[in-house]
Amino acid sequence: MKTINRWLASPWRRSIAAVLAGALPVLAFPEPSWWWFAYVALVPWLALLRSAPTGRRALYDGWWGGFGFMLAMHHWLLPNLHVFTFVIAALLGALWAPWGWLVRRFLAARPSPGRVTAALAVLPSGWLLIELVRSWQGLGGPWGVLGSSQWEVEPALRLASVGGVWLISFLVVAVNVAVAVLVAVRSCRVAAVAGLVAAAVAVSAAWVWSPRPDVEDRVRIAVVQPGVIQGAGKADRRFDREEQLTRELTGQGADLVVWGESSVGYDLDDRPDFARRLATLSRETGANILVNVDARRSDKPGIYKSSILVGPDGPTGARYDKMRLVPFGEYIPARSLLGWATSVGEAAAEDRRRGTEQVVMDAGHGLRIGPMVCFESAFSDMSRNLADDGAQVLIAQSATSTFQQSWAPEQHASLAALRAAETGRPMVHATLTGVSAVYGPSGQRVGSWLGTDASTSAVYEVPLADGVTPYVRFGEWPVYAALLIMAAWCTTEGVRARRLRLRRRPDAEPREQPARTPDESPARGGH
Repeated sequence: MKTINRWLASPWRRSIAAVLAGALPVLAFPEPSWWWFAYVALVPWLALLRSAPTGRRALYDGWWGGFGFMLAMHHWLLPNLHVFTFVIAALLGALWAPWGWLVRRFLAARPSPGRVTAALAVLPSGWLLIELVRSWQGLGGPWGVLGSSQWEVEPALRLASVGGVWLISFLVVAVNVAVAVLVAVRSCRVAAVAGLVAAAVAVSAAWVWSPRPDVEDRVRIAVVQPGVIQGAGKADRRFDREEQLTRELTGQGADLVVWGESSVGYDLDDRPDFARRLATLSRETGANILVNVDARRSDKPGIYKSSILVGPDGPTGARYDKMRLVPFGEYIPARSLLGWATSVGEAAAEDRRRGTEQVVMDAGHGLRIGPMVCFESAFSDMSRNLADDGAQVLIAQSATSTFQQSWAPEQHASLAALRAAETGRPMVHATLTGVSAVYGPSGQRVGSWLGTDASTSAVYEVPLADGVTPYVRFGEWPVYAALLIMAAWCTTEGVRARRLRLRRRPDAEPREQPARTPDESPARGGH
């Protein structure tokens, strides 16, 4: 231990250690998908923070750890954004600086059992507020929320139906804090064990009491994944491949056919030939087709990404324009200041335009669908709103071909499992190049994934469910609870600090003044 402390005495070594410790939780996400590792991944970072010699150093260790976490989580952006990836990681990593100070405040030296008990509530709350702030789409959105690492763990998915991914994140951080105390603070092991028992009781209660989706019916939904198509004329060649794969679905009884993001590279009003070909496919397959158009619109200025439903007679009029755009990929925030990003990476040369509202579509056969585009599937509030508005199936149309050989496709596909579990509605994640996936209303996988090497179509038997999950009914209540916990702690600290100041003030009582004579001179005592 003394050797480690001597090594960490150097500020630069501490910073390197913080970056490495902050990056560890990424191993719990796909591709490695060591979901179990999430429950101990924060322990080295917590140990480093509690050993910080000063509060200021803890701020730096929190910042560097956040930088490591953000860089590791978004490392697949490096070939496209280059140095700007480091800038983004540094800016977002700063959100963890106050959390680093908070960890030291609660766990430094030899904390009392009461302080450890408070830490089990305050530290996860602080983490949750960081996730809330960085979930704003202008800061990159909720990619890599800690709770989403548990996408394939059934008890965690049940917890998601109660409090969304936020409740899972709170639980994971609380377990890490308890484990860190068990390892480093022997005098408080009882409090740490009590925290672990409380977490187990919460999960068990969710397992027993949370309502399960009632499966009422099934629909057959087909996913068309054309695969990677590059080079000149790729938009036309992609459409040709999608048309071929869709025609192979004839006679398979599909109720809906879903193409991926940017599956059509032309506005259908400008290319009536494409609209006619899609209508023909709809008649042949007996199903409406949900395509995604990435093109300059003919009826208004600008480029939009739009989910458009096409039936036997052509476009049905049902349209959803993407609302939450990918920073730098689809628009550049504050382009006048950051427009130089286009010179160092593959940032958007022209900003896409935003839609104004979510849409629930009647897809035929009595099926109501709620479309989302690309990383909108990371936003739990969007899927919750669609479920609340009556969507029976959630659909995300995506394209991750730019990041084909990275962890991004698997991470993106895993998010659909959480959105399904949160809402009690099945979710279809359809991509151009993989990974495409389908999940049932409890978040369980339906059928097999279509990997990044596949150019194919597949039909899935998708179970439909009724009922409303607690998360859809009550929304982001864990976030509100975290805000209340932090507010209560701040109030308590303020009261304690005030009492301490009063206790340390010198006696403020005025000393007794001598009596004065009528001419205002002090009276003198007798001799």
